[in-house]
Amino acid sequence: MYHHEYEKRLLKPTDISNHQNTNVINNAQKKPSIITFNSINMSPSSTYISPSKSTTSYDRFIPMRSGNNWHTTFSMISESSRNSLINKKSTRENGEGNRDGIAYSSLLKNELLGASIEDVKNQTEDRGNYSSSILQGKNLFKYSTPTKERTLDSSSPYSLSPLSAKSQKLLRSPRKTTRKISRIPFKVLDAPELQDDFYLNLVDWSSQNVLSVGLGSCVYLWSACTSQVTRLCDLSGDGNSVTSVAWNERGNLVAVGTNSGYIQVWDVAVNKQVAKLQGHSARVGALAWNGEILSSGSRDRLILQRDVRTPCVVSERRLGAHRQEVCGLKWSPDNQYLASGGNDNRLYVWNLHSLTPVQTYTEHLAAVKAIAWSPHHHGLLASGGGTADRCIRFWNTLTGQPMQCVDTGSQVCNLAWSKHSSELVSTHGYSQNQILVWKYPSLTQVAKLTGHSYRVLYLAMSPDGEAIVTGAGDETLRFWNVFSKARSQKENKSGLNLFTSIR
Repeated sequence: MYHHEYEKRLLKPTDISNHQNTNVINNAQKKPSIITFNSINMSPSSTYISPSKSTTSYDRFIPMRSGNNWHTTFSMISESSRNSLINKKSTRENGEGNRDGIAYSSLLKNELLGASIEDVKNQTEDRGNYSSSILQGKNLFKYSTPTKERTLDSSSPYSLSPLSAKSQKLLRSPRKTTRKISRIPFKVLDAPELQDDFYLNLVDWSSQNVLSVGLGSCVYLWSACTSQVTRLCDLSGDGNSVTSVAWNERGNLVAVGTNSGYIQVWDVAVNKQVAKLQGHSARVGALAWNGEILSSGSRDRLILQRDVRTPCVVSERRLGAHRQEVCGLKWSPDNQYLASGGNDNRLYVWNLHSLTPVQTYTEHLAAVKAIAWSPHHHGLLASGGGTADRCIRFWNTLTGQPMQCVDTGSQVCNLAWSKHSSELVSTHGYSQNQILVWKYPSLTQVAKLTGHSYRVLYLAMSPDGEAIVTGAGDETLRFWNVFSKARSQKENKSGLNLFTSIR
């Protein structure tokens, strides 16, 4: 009997409209009270009816849920804050920058927040710190009837998966393989008598996949295809030593700078010296080819430019702005400008016509040996300073303005851009002796490679642009795979671009 009366009481209809305009405080003893959830940050859309004590005694409050579908939503929090909450958790559990963490957070957004994310590629992780102050004074939960637009995506009634259709499509979306850079070299070669001298350039890699190395008074050639080693020349007869080596663009000629100041040019196909260039009064530590024109930088502070085919007929060009030894030379990709760095902390840019530099940069605080022109951004030049500077600086040579600057924490010895993506590698000396791979323009470190016990003074890149070789005073050459050959999808060629093909 008791259960029957309780069931009748429970199912008794209640007219809510009679109570909604009632004075709650003054009529608490006469009419049912309306208790809203505003005081505890809940929406006033749901109410609790307190039966009047004067008529019938009830043992509990019975909420009226008719017409309501209590979906929990974060409608009072901004979209960026919601993403931060989920990404912060997924980053902590899956590791920062992990693609699995981004997929996991996207899946949570689909299933919990009703998002419609179908592809991980379009999602980026919010790495910012989340401030808990945004929750102050906000309603975290809101109980309301969802509209059609906010209704969560429903799966097919025949689906065997507990996930929504959007989440299933998300999990089936193609995943781009992440590039992993090995922290150990794939090959190590002994290089006895490889000098530990910051101002020399003793390693270069040709377009024919042959490595030239200056060891003491000799130049050796190592074929990356056959691993055979041959000796090209020996300067010990006149008590000389090798101070620089450089291949021409075709890979058939190699220039050898010497401590005595002259330069030998060798044809490697016939193993024959084809030219001997004199003119410097001190050692030649830097060489750079521009077609058949060879530029050489010396301790005598001069830069000489000569045509190796007719060195006695065509007069040489003498560039004399540096006040100390010239230790870095690089031609721009279009062969129109020459960048030179010296022990006077100066970086100069020269053109083909003037005997004075067209641009001068004096921001470095130490010797500038590391120089590299970007093959992807016209006019972008990167340079690195020595021990007292430790910075990699970027210059817009089209306007002559400085751009980004990053302190590497170590002496910058070499720089080289990737041929396939907007990344560059730097090698360092005092005091960490590390190799760093950077992404430009964010200047975030992609990888840090260690292994050399001395300053990493020498750097050359393979002709395919994937591997680099580094040399140090520890008398070893180490080969690393640092760059990917695959181009970015943003660089896909368009048939509408008239400059991508000859019509």
